[in-house]
Amino acid sequence: MRRFLLVLIAFSLVLLALPRPGHAVELKVSRQALDRTLQQQLFSSADGRYYLKGDAKSACSVYAEKATLSFVQDRIFVTVKIHATLGTGIGGKCLGISLNPTAIVSMLPDSEGESIGFRDARVEQISNSKELNFLLTPFLSHQVPSSMKVNAADILRQSLVGSAKTTGFDITLTRLKIHSMVIAGDNLVVDADGDLTLK
Repeated sequence: MRRFLLVLIAFSLVLLALPRPGHAVELKVSRQALDRTLQQQLFSSADGRYYLKGDAKSACSVYAEKATLSFVQDRIFVTVKIHATLGTGIGGKCLGISLNPTAIVSMLPDSEGESIGFRDARVEQISNSKELNFLLTPFLSHQVPSSMKVNAADILRQSLVGSAKTTGFDITLTRLKIHSMVIAGDNLVVDADGDLTLK
């Protein structure tokens, strides 16, 4: 009975993926999944920091940490805590100023073929220091959005690996095309169509 149900699910996946006029498959990507992607790409070091200048051993350094992601209307907001010691390093100490602002960038979700990407990055909040902002602006408007990019097709393909063992059929995703994305509640809802092969 279990094998029959698995076969039925496999055939349902195939039927859902068949192109039909005006029909798309809906994928839901949770806010937590996007947050995990950001943490894995940018903040995966042992101390959870991303250094914009220097490193953990530098007298003077700038780093970001404690990134949080939220959905506000149609935009995705990323808030990061910045720690900066700006000045000159002498004898292992930084002679200068210490700044600890909170920086915020927002962006719109955007489809890029098989991938969930982001566009229209806007720096919503930044520091009062021109020197620090020189480092923060490219980090917030380019690095943060690019690190959150997710190839949805690759994730689906990985989840289908080993399908022959669990269902008796080798299921392969051969094509995925993302058409649009909208934020609904705590999810990014992705409309896409694609093709699956069953062997």
